[in-house]
Amino acid sequence: MEYCDCTCDDFCPECSVELTLDVRCTEDQTRHVTSRDLLSNNPRVIPVTSRSRDNDPNDYVEQDDIILVKLRKGQELRLRAYAKKGFGKEHAKWNPTAGVSFEYDPDNALRHTVFPRPEEWPKSEYSEIEEDEVQAPYDPNGKPERFFYNVESCGSLRPETIVMSALAVLKKKLSDLQTQLSHEIQSDVLTIN
Repeated sequence: MEYCDCTCDDFCPECSVELTLDVRCTEDQTRHVTSRDLLSNNPRVIPVTSRSRDNDPNDYVEQDDIILVKLRKGQELRLRAYAKKGFGKEHAKWNPTAGVSFEYDPDNALRHTVFPRPEEWPKSEYSEIEEDEVQAPYDPNGKPERFFYNVESCGSLRPETIVMSALAVLKKKLSDLQTQLSHEIQSDVLTIN
């Protein structure tokens, strides 16, 4: 399955960026070569830890640059690398999340989960029952009304950015589905008459 917008077989400006590195250690002290030393041929695409923290609201947290290699005096490193755009559906390395979870019944009032010993289970951080209570009274007619999501980022994007991007993609897919459905209904109406 192909999820990338680009159809090239190799590397093109639509789906990749070239990163170059040219570092030499001239001092007696060990030189740390970091992600900040990578130079991009596209100024909009740079290693996440090298971004200017004051200018980018999508940065996650303050991080140190990633150490790539350590050089001793007289050593040098030159390389050219390509960073290729990808999607989490293709490979997990392109997934910006480390973990996502949700819950809709933090006090177990709907009994969708049956605990062998409810008193031994940890309380949810979203629990609304008293400290001495183990679980809420059973509500046979209850329906989930609120959903609690936890999004843990791997560090490349803020969790809020991940959620908003996911919602934008979902909105576009629903809009495309609605458009396609209306076109099919139109064509079916025309063929029936």
